[in-house]
Amino acid sequence: MALTEVFQSAKDASVAEEFLGSAYVIRDVEDRAALDQFRREIVLAAARAINHPPPEDDGAFLDNIHRLVPVENLNSLRLGLYGELNSKPWFRPTYFKLVTRLVETLVGNELAMQNRINVSIQMPEDRTSLLELHADVFAGETPYQIVQWLPLVDVRATKSMFILSRPKSEEVVARLKDFSEGGMRALFDAVEPDLAWLEIPYGKVLLFSPNVLHGNVVNEETTTRWSLNCRYTGLFTPYGIGERSLGSYYSPITARPVTRMGMAYRQPGGFEE
Repeated sequence: MALTEVFQSAKDASVAEEFLGSAYVIRDVEDRAALDQFRREIVLAAARAINHPPPEDDGAFLDNIHRLVPVENLNSLRLGLYGELNSKPWFRPTYFKLVTRLVETLVGNELAMQNRINVSIQMPEDRTSLLELHADVFAGETPYQIVQWLPLVDVRATKSMFILSRPKSEEVVARLKDFSEGGMRALFDAVEPDLAWLEIPYGKVLLFSPNVLHGNVVNEETTTRWSLNCRYTGLFTPYGIGERSLGSYYSPITARPVTRMGMAYRQPGGFEE
């Protein structure tokens, strides 16, 4: 039958229900060949930065970068890669290509994207690369956003990140003042039994709402974590604090023709008395 009584496909509705329940979804990237080439370019840039020949096995090179780079040089490597990669015209469009359909399902098809993609490298036992329990909205960021978190290697347990489901996060945030004396350490101890430690093999991607509590701990695994993260929001949604607004932090990536025409329209003047 050609007629319908719903506005959303069953597949999209299922993704939406999953996301609204837990505040995250994990899926295969939408273009595996693009991911493989994307990772290869990052590996080549990292190898050049440390004067290492191009490796044959990209995953093994990334997993074992701590054998080639001392931890005290890690931040300079990360910042160098961050600057170089974000200067490439293919970096953000290819990153978005990996999740286009999923982001459009969860956010919409008129989008603003973070101007720069963050690069994270967490070596085993490194205590300088932690992002402890937090929710981005605590810092005044817009609640109308989603994070694409892309591992470049297999991640699990302490090599990954943790997230507190939406129901649990909302319950805890509602009584956040109860933890004012102990701070985030006390809050972490209280929610630790309920944290989901995400297992994400290379080739899959995480999309999550940074409204819920999340973070990472010291990597106690034997290999290094490499991940990228970037935010999307609807083009016309509120942007929160000034420095995280459209233009300074986000830029439009999929403004549709009617929107562009509407934004260019000017009412005729000269009729005032």
